[in-house]
Amino acid sequence: MRTKLLSVALASGVILTGCASTNGTMGTVANNKAVLGALGGALGGAAISKATGGEKTGRDAAIGAALGAGVGYYMQQQEAKLRQQTAGTGIEVTRDPVTNNINLAIPEAITFDVAQATIKPAFYNTLNQMASTISQYNQSNVVVNGYASVEGNPAFNQTLSENRAQAVASYLAQRGVSPMRISAYGRGATSQFGSSYEANRRVEMTILAPQSMN
Repeated sequence: MRTKLLSVALASGVILTGCASTNGTMGTVANNKAVLGALGGALGGAAISKATGGEKTGRDAAIGAALGAGVGYYMQQQEAKLRQQTAGTGIEVTRDPVTNNINLAIPEAITFDVAQATIKPAFYNTLNQMASTISQYNQSNVVVNGYASVEGNPAFNQTLSENRAQAVASYLAQRGVSPMRISAYGRGATSQFGSSYEANRRVEMTILAPQSMN
């Protein structure tokens, strides 16, 4: 009976992901990620049920599948909107297939002048659109990380990375994103993203997938 219920749970998760269908390869990849979310949720629900007595494994697997698919679909839609809003800007948008977290890598050249932490006015429009989407999808928290080059004074670069992360976080808050949802960190030159100095001069935003849907 439990096996049958688990199968129903997985089928329910797959049906939920059908709502996310789009044409082309990207749609197929996105749907596969949502299916994985449903599968992970179902197995997670079943595991929890077993650990707590196993009386209602099928029911908990069904709940887990629905939640997994729901979170995957939620993040998929947010990712699609952010991709559209940042197209052609040089911002890289990726989504982790395991965690569903969305990462936006924002190069220094489009955000700040060299050695400065004041956001360029030319970037306001894109950042405004991003803030609108992040506000709309209010189940996700946001982590803003600032990075700096290994060139120059390490202490200056650390402070610069902190100020840049805080500048982006503050701007998002000014545009309607709840400050309670935003964390900002300066990482200095602790991570290297490529062989060029320019690659490390960036701000990254990670939009965290919710653990469950309210």
